[in-house]
Formats: sequence, structure tokens, C-alpha cells
Amino acid sequence: MKITRLALPLVLAPACALFAANTIGTNVIAPSLTAERINQLAPKKDRAAWLAYLKRSDAQMKTDRATLAAELKPGETAPPQPAEGRGGFGQGMSLRHDDAYFATAPAKHIADVIVSFQTPAGGWSKNMSFAGALRLPGQPYAANNLNAFPDPEDFDKPNDPHWNYVGTFDNDSTNTQIHFLSKVQLATPGKDGDAYRASIVKGIHYLLAAQYPNGGFPQVYPLEGHYHDAITFNDNAVSESAETLTAVAEGKPEFAFIDATLRKQAGEAAARALKCILASQMRIDGKLTIWPQQEDALTLAPVSARNYEPGALAASESADLLTYLMSLPHPSKEVIASVDAGVAWLDAHAIRGYVYTGGRGTPGGRHLVAKDGAAPLWSRYYSITTQKPIFGDRDKTLHDSVNDLSEERRNGYAWYSGGAQQAIDRFAAWSKDHPPAK
Repeated sequence: MKITRLALPLVLAPACALFAANTIGTNVIAPSLTAERINQLAPKKDRAAWLAYLKRSDAQMKTDRATLAAELKPGETAPPQPAEGRGGFGQGMSLRHDDAYFATAPAKHIADVIVSFQTPAGGWSKNMSFAGALRLPGQPYAANNLNAFPDPEDFDKPNDPHWNYVGTFDNDSTNTQIHFLSKVQLATPGKDGDAYRASIVKGIHYLLAAQYPNGGFPQVYPLEGHYHDAITFNDNAVSESAETLTAVAEGKPEFAFIDATLRKQAGEAAARALKCILASQMRIDGKLTIWPQQEDALTLAPVSARNYEPGALAASESADLLTYLMSLPHPSKEVIASVDAGVAWLDAHAIRGYVYTGGRGTPGGRHLVAKDGAAPLWSRYYSITTQKPIFGDRDKTLHDSVNDLSEERRNGYAWYSGGAQQAIDRFAAWSKDHPPAK
């Protein structure tokens, strides 16, 4: 089997059957983006750009920290971190309201809170509600995003527990804030909306600064290390950023105030993001398949994220990427080929005749059981080598059956879903207007 980009997790034994219960390997931590790796792995013509990016990231991290520290007087105690807002993405920032809502006092209050928590770099953190109080001087930009299951060797262990996810695209962050502000500013003409417009511009510059030279986006910027440095398709970090930049470039009504120079830069960045998406689609045995959840920024090899998230083909993220590609108004032959191959792979690897049932209150927890006539499911991950479902546990072991995982991980993660069907359904109509290129 020929794999264009080698996955990093070590697989010790092949999966023998779709739902066999075998430990098949151990997950390995994703490498950070470093000057040493750039000099070793980046094409010579691109090294200067990558090294400059890394230098800018390091400088921005120092600026962000210094700016926060300067808000406090010597010896003054910092206010506590903002409250967590888990349980859903975009806490308090729903974009599904009608236009009239964004002119209301509650919407403007949320917008004011969003502006107050924008980092000096121009991004936002995650898992916090923006419906509460404005950020206080010296108050951290991020809520507590530490792992609830600490482990000395945890892949998610931050370099500094008091400074992580300070500027991120994870859980739909940053792009959601930009879009919420854009709707509020559109309903707030004149000087009353200037603060929102300035924050949006700052956020767009953040997108431009965070984008890698090859068009990808890390999960966290300034860079935090390990899997946070990987190009991230999880939570649509790349495609959502490309969509935002495209809306800016096209001068959509909510971004019409942005000047021509920045619109041009946004359009160029969106084109680079699309190029990265196409280059990142895995080719196995000469055939295009789907995408990983995250990939090494330099090699585009699939890499792990958290302990239980292997470097593997990712069905849900791929379905979202296919939906994004099908939204493009004038798809190139490369885009058409990408969509055709990705949808075909998903259709061929659907799991039929099973349901994922149970939960925390069920004896034995969630588990996969046979059921005639069940709607198709897709595993969250598929092995690069076997293209069969693969699952990870907190102890970094990899398995070929979800029923072999600890009960905590079976109950606490979306190992199966039917969401890919939406991309397949959309393809049925899309393909009529976009036949394969000859």
C-alpha cells in the first residue's frame, strides 16, 4: 500500500475485522513547529517564510503577555479567569437570530464583551460565555481550558497552565466573534459602531497573521506547541477562516466598510487556504480519499491531537470540507475531482446495520450494536493503513473496536455519527451541475 503522506501513530498490528477487539498500537504526540524542523523539512525556497512566521508568532506571544501584565499595578492581584461556558460553541453568540436582533441592547452588550476579550493579537479564546460582564483590567483573556483528566504525559498539557488557548480557532472561536460583530456593526451605523468595526479589522489581521505560508491555519495562535501547531480541520478551523476571508474579499454588506487593500489581502489568503485544503486530501494507493483531523504543518502528514485522537482519516471533518468545496461558486477541475473522490470514499466506508446506543446511565455505557435498517454511520476516525475504523483511549492505546475502550471514553466522545450523509445528499444535486472534468 502506497501512502503519499505517512501517518505518525505507530500501528503494531493490522485490524483483523471491522469490529474485532484488538489493541493495535499506541498514539504518539504531534511535533511542534520549530526552527529545527523548518530547516530540516521545509523546501529551501520556503524556509525564510516559515522562519519569519515562527519569529512573528514568538514576538506576538511576548506582546500579548506583556500587554496583559501592564494592565495591573505592581503587586496588584489579577481578577479571576472568566467563567467557563461549555456545553456548546459560540456561547451567547448565536448567528441564527433575525437581523433585527443585532440592533438590540442585549446583542450590543454581547458585542461589547466580545471586544473587551479580544487578545492583543486580535483573536479570541474558547469555552466562555460572552453574555456576562466586560473583561476587567488584568483579567485573563481565556477561561479555564485545562484537561479535566490531568496526566503528566498528557498531549493536551500546556506549557503554561495559566496561558493556553489564548487566541484559537477551536470550537468555532474567532470566526464566530468576527461574524457576530459584523452583524452588530451593520445594525449600528455611525460612531456608535466604530469600536465593533475596529475589532473586526483587528480580527481579520489576526487571520492573516495566523495563516501558515502554505495556506493552513493552526489551532492556536500565537503558537502554543505540539498538536496546537498542526493545520487544523477540526471544528472547521481552515474552512471557516477561508469563508470569513472570502466574505471580506467579496465586500459582503457586513464587511463593506473594509478598505480595498485589506479585502485584496483577504482574497489572496482565502485562495491559499483552498490550495492547502486540496493539497491535504490523503492519497492512498494513488487514489484520493478524505482528510485527517489535523496534519503536520510542514509535511501534511496526519498527526494526533489529544491522547485518544489519532492521526487518521476523519469522516466528520471531511464531510464538512466537502460541503465547503461544494459551496464554491466556480469550482475548478481540481475541486470537482476532490469532491467526487471524497464523497465516493465516504459512501464506500459507511457503516450500515449498526447503531451507537446507550450512555452514561446505561449499564456498560455507550456501545455499538447490530440493528436491521439502521441509518448509515461513520466512524470518527479511519486508520490510514487499513481504512477501517480506529479508536483511541486516554492511555494512548489504539483499538479497532469502540467496545474495547474504557467506559469513560466511550461515553465522553462522539465516536460515530451520521452527519456525513448530509454531504452525500448535497452531492447528489451538486454533481448534476458539476460533472467530472474530462
